[in-house]
Amino acid sequence: MLALDPTDDLARPAFKDAASCTLWLGQLQLTNLNLALAALRKQLDEFNRCALKGSDRLQTLEVLRETISLVQADTGRKLAGKKLPLSDDEFILLLTISSLWQSFLNGYLRCLQGAETGDKALTGYIALLCQRAMHYSGLQITNFLRAGCEPDAKSWQQFHALYAHIEAIELHNEKVPDEYDYAGQPISASTLYASTLLMHRARFLGLSRTQYRVVERWLNLWSDALTITPRCSVSKSDAPPLGIDLSSAHGLQSLQHAVDKDCMRFIAMVPLSKQIRVKTILLQQGQLPQQAALGNELSSKECVTLLNKLHACWCEAQADSLAETARKVPHVQLCIGLEKIYSQLAQKPFRPVKDKSTSQQDARRQIETFGRVLDSTGQHALQELGFVPEEWQVDQDDLMTARLLRTMSHGERLGVNQLVSVFTPNNSQQHKLAWVHMISVTRSGYLYMGLNYLLGQPQPISIRGDTSNESVQSGSAAALMLPAFESAKLPASLILPRDWFATGRTLDLLLANGSKQKVTLGFSVDKGSDFERVSFTPL
Repeated sequence: MLALDPTDDLARPAFKDAASCTLWLGQLQLTNLNLALAALRKQLDEFNRCALKGSDRLQTLEVLRETISLVQADTGRKLAGKKLPLSDDEFILLLTISSLWQSFLNGYLRCLQGAETGDKALTGYIALLCQRAMHYSGLQITNFLRAGCEPDAKSWQQFHALYAHIEAIELHNEKVPDEYDYAGQPISASTLYASTLLMHRARFLGLSRTQYRVVERWLNLWSDALTITPRCSVSKSDAPPLGIDLSSAHGLQSLQHAVDKDCMRFIAMVPLSKQIRVKTILLQQGQLPQQAALGNELSSKECVTLLNKLHACWCEAQADSLAETARKVPHVQLCIGLEKIYSQLAQKPFRPVKDKSTSQQDARRQIETFGRVLDSTGQHALQELGFVPEEWQVDQDDLMTARLLRTMSHGERLGVNQLVSVFTPNNSQQHKLAWVHMISVTRSGYLYMGLNYLLGQPQPISIRGDTSNESVQSGSAAALMLPAFESAKLPASLILPRDWFATGRTLDLLLANGSKQKVTLGFSVDKGSDFERVSFTPL
């Protein structure tokens, strides 16, 4: 059994049973999440220290479930979409959320401990206690995953040790109805364990919050396809099983890492592979997602795409990523953000176009002082101005996608849908433009990200436009042009800063060769967090 601190007769929680807990929750102010979370953590820790009857402890914990889950969910949204690595304050918030889950888990573990040491009032609830403990231990893991971070070693070790204990008392396959978290669906500790492990394995797919929630629900519905065994068989034509080392501080392993020891477990992937493939075929034959028991959050096309990704991730043999296993790989340079990409391509920082009268005044002063007009963009090397590309290791690189790892202890924070460009050190003018579709922080603090490329060699341009529309920007800005990509039948397009696009707007372009062009904007092709790709027509 997992070790717990002893109870203390000096503990004075604000509640000691379900009735007093209900009264206390009634006066808890939820308008300030930080204060609510702190109050819950303080009282829960004090409650866990207090010596109580097992039945009172369990009933009180069940009363607390809804409020704690709501506060945790609302607090966790503060970390949604944050650039990585998290700031110090954001990381502290992540640890605070994790610590409350740990306190809640400790409450159920104390009940489980009491039930196993003779508390007759809890004897009939051991299966429920195992299910609850597995659920909240799993939330420790998913808490980190949702914030884009690899769970710490302690959380993994606790998670595996808890499953090993539940398996040892032969309650891992006992299904327990859960009215609050699973809408009354009976669910077992082994299903919760396996689904959490599979969600961790899917962390590099770049799932949106909606997709993450949908996949979690699918796995719980597919519980009959999730079987954990101490032995496995392998067939060349079937999906290979995935291994779990219960003594490790990691998630699922590919079969090549499995070792012959008692602490190894395996998830047979053939049943899950069949489930995914059947659902995919039904959708392709015209069934709606609701008819295939896939819910209504995603369209048929979105479901098929997601199912194919999940099958490749879970049911097909894959090499370890650089985030998991270090190896010797090539390096590339990375520029982050539109203005830095412009500057690297133009080999000079962007200089906003000034008002004509102001430019003439500056020119007269420079002639009087220096005898000539200075080129302010050529006075310094780009490195001196902070335009320094970062070095990243290449995990995978093909025509449309890439995966890269940054092992520097410093560097810019990055977020999903942010614009970057990739180039090799010996060819700084041949850039591949991309947007970030997945990003994650490894346990070592390294950044690992997935990119989707935009076809074509970007060209630096300056744009200028005036408008009376307050919702769009005016003045001048750095931008990029992607030339037509004939083989893919893609017309030329512009990469603009956010809030510059409006259908029918006219812009003046200054091209890299010094020529000028006037264009009318057409429609938005792609939109990221810091850029928008748009069509245009020359005038």
